[in-house]
Amino acid sequence: MNNKIVIPIAIGIIIVIGGIIVITNQESDTIKIEDTLNKELQLNEDITPEVEEKLNEIEKINLENEYSPKEREWITSGPFQIDRSEYVLGEKIFLRIGGLEYDDKGQVAFLRPLNNTHYSVFITIPFDGANKPAFNYYVEPQLSKTKGYCTVDDFVGNWRVVFRGTDYPNLEFKITEQILPGNESDFKPIC
Repeated sequence: MNNKIVIPIAIGIIIVIGGIIVITNQESDTIKIEDTLNKELQLNEDITPEVEEKLNEIEKINLENEYSPKEREWITSGPFQIDRSEYVLGEKIFLRIGGLEYDDKGQVAFLRPLNNTHYSVFITIPFDGANKPAFNYYVEPQLSKTKGYCTVDDFVGNWRVVFRGTDYPNLEFKITEQILPGNESDFKPIC
């Protein structure tokens, strides 16, 4: 009976020792990585005046195109609010509606400028305080061949937000010619 126990233990010990030997004799899988930081520094020392001028030009363009959204201002008319007084093309206009009275019912109409005196309805958003006293809505002016919005000129200017069915005063905001970086292709003329 002792032989039956000793043999499996001896085989187990031999297997463990063999595994340790195999693991310690394996070569490392690490790869040498070149010191690229030093190479970059060395390359920068060899920049020609023409390359330096081009790099400065690119940096100047990047600084001119730098974009940071305006702070939220929350322009208010009764229970209606928009988050800014000025937007760039590609930014969403955030409409926040909160605290509608039970009998407040009507439409929020976003009016885009046609010229200095006339406006056209861009979108209307219905509201009914009896059904929903508070909600949020995003409006994003985008070019659309089917709706007849062909160029950025269809959006740039002073907009109005009118609250039909209420006595709340209108809100106004402006959309500038500037385009949100990364959205330039969305505002190329389509008609």
